[in-house]
Amino acid sequence: MLKSFSFRLLAFTSALSFLLFAFSLSFTSCQMNPNTQTPGEGYLQGEWQQDSVPKQKLLVTYSLYHLKFSCDSFFVSIRSFSKVNTGPDTCMRSGRWTEYCRGTYEQKHDTLHLKGQFCNADMTIKDDKGCFRSGDYEEFFKVGKKNDSIAEFASTTNVIPITAHLIKKTTCHPKPL
Repeated sequence: MLKSFSFRLLAFTSALSFLLFAFSLSFTSCQMNPNTQTPGEGYLQGEWQQDSVPKQKLLVTYSLYHLKFSCDSFFVSIRSFSKVNTGPDTCMRSGRWTEYCRGTYEQKHDTLHLKGQFCNADMTIKDDKGCFRSGDYEEFFKVGKKNDSIAEFASTTNVIPITAHLIKKTTCHPKPL
């Protein structure tokens, strides 16, 4: 009789311990997202413009970036130039075209992670049947700040770094989501 009671007590305490463990794990593993934007990086807030790339006259294809950071969000305009026409001229427009991306970013140490979607100039999601890239946009940059108004963004997928200067400084005013 005593063995039966101690076995039941052991089974009950084991089950209770497991339930308490699972319950406490559920509170620590899940958290609510904030109701507002996060402030992002203060030094990035504003618009950054890349005017040229080193030896661009010698390059067959190159891109110039215009980056806009607002709180934890970004909007990128990528103007591309090519001496080689690799697609229909309705898209290439004599070797000049622009692509746009929007999304959110985060920075850890010196690495800036941009994650978003290709979009149209008016920030609407780009149709996947159109010209050039569509869908997800994800890029990692190593950021080197030269001074308060010049930063270098070295892409992990491109050998030409983006040296951009600050053309308009803004401050973050987080908006509700």
